[in-house]
Amino acid sequence: MDRLGSGSGSGSGAWEQTYEAYMEEQRKSASGERRRRLREGQGHAERRFVENVWWPAVGSWDYLQAEYQVQDFRDGTRFLDYAYLRPPYKICIEIDGYGPHQRDTTRWQFADGLYRQNQLVLDDWKVLRFAYDDIMEKPRRCQQLIQQFLGRWYGEEVFPAALSLREKDILRFVLREQRAITPAEAAGHLGISTRYARELLQQLVEQRLLLPASGSQRVRAYKLNPQGKPAVW
Repeated sequence: MDRLGSGSGSGSGAWEQTYEAYMEEQRKSASGERRRRLREGQGHAERRFVENVWWPAVGSWDYLQAEYQVQDFRDGTRFLDYAYLRPPYKICIEIDGYGPHQRDTTRWQFADGLYRQNQLVLDDWKVLRFAYDDIMEKPRRCQQLIQQFLGRWYGEEVFPAALSLREKDILRFVLREQRAITPAEAAGHLGISTRYARELLQQLVEQRLLLPASGSQRVRAYKLNPQGKPAVW
């Protein structure tokens, strides 16, 4: 069996601290019904997904939202198990069990579930669904699928593995623009503060992947370092 692939934090005190810190940040940023659901705690399947699959495969909580609230096609709301909100895509991640509740699903409930998923696709969401049994018995296969979607949709394979997801996104943004970018532009692209964007840009300069493009005392723009990563650019 492919049980608990390498890198899983199962049983680890360090993992518990990492997970609880993530959930606390999620609760702080939530409101209304989403906050209530997060305060009650995640279900067993949802927690096992991040423990057995997401964290070993990605090692970062960036862009991952738990119990993400979306408007449904009947002007109501529904909650996704996880939403990976990393520009330019929106990815819905759902974990499906096969217990008494699923076996007792009516024809109407089955059809409604499919229709709701189709509505997400029409709203430009990409959808990934994992079976609970695979999360528990074949976590490595699930980890590989996560890594494949990061590689296909975000081009993860072309950047140094040591970079954070946001650093990679900044490099991808500069590559696409093919010009120098400002901290404000990077902040707007990533949805973060200008101060944090400036810190990330400076880190990329220190790693010799970017160069200051203007400014002496205070850098106002950054450009690609042509000597930094020839294999990429």
